[in-house]
Amino acid sequence: MNSGSPSAAFAGPFALGTLSTPDGPAFPALVTPDSQVLDLRVAFAEERLTTRRLLDRWETALPRLRTLAGTSGLARKPLADFRVHAPVEPRQVFQSGANYRQHVIDLHVAHRDPADERSEEERRAEAAEIMDRRAAEGLPYVFTGLPSAVTGPYDDVVLPAWAEKPDWELELAVVIGRPAHRVSAGEALTYVAGYTIANDLTDRAAVFRRDMPRIGTDWLRGKNAPGFTPLGPWIVPAESLAEPDDLRITLRLNGETMQDESTKDMIFDVARLVAYVSRTARLLPGDLVLTGSPAGNGMHWGRLLRDGDVMDGSITGLGAQRTHCVAERS
Repeated sequence: MNSGSPSAAFAGPFALGTLSTPDGPAFPALVTPDSQVLDLRVAFAEERLTTRRLLDRWETALPRLRTLAGTSGLARKPLADFRVHAPVEPRQVFQSGANYRQHVIDLHVAHRDPADERSEEERRAEAAEIMDRRAAEGLPYVFTGLPSAVTGPYDDVVLPAWAEKPDWELELAVVIGRPAHRVSAGEALTYVAGYTIANDLTDRAAVFRRDMPRIGTDWLRGKNAPGFTPLGPWIVPAESLAEPDDLRITLRLNGETMQDESTKDMIFDVARLVAYVSRTARLLPGDLVLTGSPAGNGMHWGRLLRDGDVMDGSITGLGAQRTHCVAERS
């Protein structure tokens, strides 16, 4: 029912999704690895239940979900009968930039001063030292995104007519499970309900304001067009992932691998990112913290998105998404 084929390949005994039939509203679902679906409105006897409402009471909902996943005889249906939506409608989206060591080193070397006559090896060594110092003493770079940019993991991505350089950025997305404000890195992971996949699309031409170069970046224009954040397919509970800081992120464009890196290359890990965001903002259940994208974006390859492209993104234990790019029609 989507442009891609829904898959239930994920870690653990169950995951959460948001599904619908052609003639019905979206509903929260428990999905099992054998591609079976349990309507959680029925299981929880709440007609207006949503995934975010489950996350609002995650500490009590999680044990019940474990029980449901292990209970036989419940009325389940095949996943293929449903459309898969973004797994949650977040109230807030926080996006991390320049958070992959190798990616930032590549950028440092690529954007060298023309007067710098040092070898590439020397410049890489300098960049690596800067990254090590940043990891030890620096702070993450985080900005806010719009929930309205979120779309489903198999939905078409419309490339706006004004977008000159649309690019991909596959990322691990953290889903918050209880309110968090001014929490430490040591306790930050206890506020995480689970993880999902996000493709944080960016129009590179719109990121820097040409009319106001001293102002800097324009993330509203660069990242927040409708559908510029394909999300999902599933929220996999944190307890099902042994190590979120060592997951493989892979993006293929028309079958060709463009990004292929482990989250262990992150400069600031999940715990430090969540803690940092919480120093300023009050994180709420269902909020997303995107953790940055590794090397291999379109600008690196000199090949940006265009009409007809197909992006396949996957992260270890979280499943896979497939999105088709469609040029905006006038």
